[in-house]
Amino acid sequence: MPSYRRTAAGVAALSAAAALVGLAPATASAHGAVFNPVSRVAACYAEGPETPKSQVCKDLVADSGTQPLYDWNEVNIANAAGQHQALIPDGKLCSANREKYRALDWARTDWPSTAVAAGPFGFKVRVTAPHSGTMTLYITKAGFDPTRPLKWSDLDPTPVAVYETTRTSTDGYYNFTGNLPARTGRHIVYKVWQRSDSPEAFYSCSDVTFGGAATTAKAQAPTEAKIAAGASLSTVSHAGHGGDEQPPALSAETAEASSSPLPAALTGAGALAVFAAGSLLLGRRRNSSAS
Repeated sequence: MPSYRRTAAGVAALSAAAALVGLAPATASAHGAVFNPVSRVAACYAEGPETPKSQVCKDLVADSGTQPLYDWNEVNIANAAGQHQALIPDGKLCSANREKYRALDWARTDWPSTAVAAGPFGFKVRVTAPHSGTMTLYITKAGFDPTRPLKWSDLDPTPVAVYETTRTSTDGYYNFTGNLPARTGRHIVYKVWQRSDSPEAFYSCSDVTFGGAATTAKAQAPTEAKIAAGASLSTVSHAGHGGDEQPPALSAETAEASSSPLPAALTGAGALAVFAAGSLLLGRRRNSSAS
């Protein structure tokens, strides 16, 4: 076999290996926040991290700084793998047990809220990186006390919406319809977004008010101009999990292997391609030295 053909074959094999490795899913690239009903972090970001208007948002910045608001699309646990209740203790649901977002757990009745009513409701989630997974939204049970920290047992076990997310979104949004049950007064809508192609999950709390006029400021979602203006100050990376701390690791007993053999298969195929390329190049050197 002529040397130039052996070289071409080696290059082709290496290219195939690179292509196969490129097919493997990224470790994390899904981020976002609920814009209807507006989540706590989104509402405070919309007010402006540097000049918040509501007292609770002012207190959040005084306690935790502005970074949690600039990182409005990253309340996550990188390796949740469906173990939400095991990783997030009672009273820490809104922050996902992240110290960075601890102020979101405050049990206060002055969080900006969204007025709602029982019946069909159009949910709207702004995503800066859509991905495959399942978005499940719950609401607190009748009789919920908003002056006490949110517990898992406060959530009605029947979701108000379940939405299968995809790798694409309409203009940066997931829009879907759910159904709100009859309630009175202040409640919390809690979101769990578990990716299906990664153990990463995202969480949020949205304050809602049933019946009559809201007793606190109306929650406003960030505009696209506001999102663009603060993008350069965000520390969230779409190439990784983002954030500034390592989330709690799952124990060996609770860690789950990937349900899909695709990443392993691609890695193995890539390794075989690299081995083939190396064998061809090595053969070329041996033939050259023998001639």
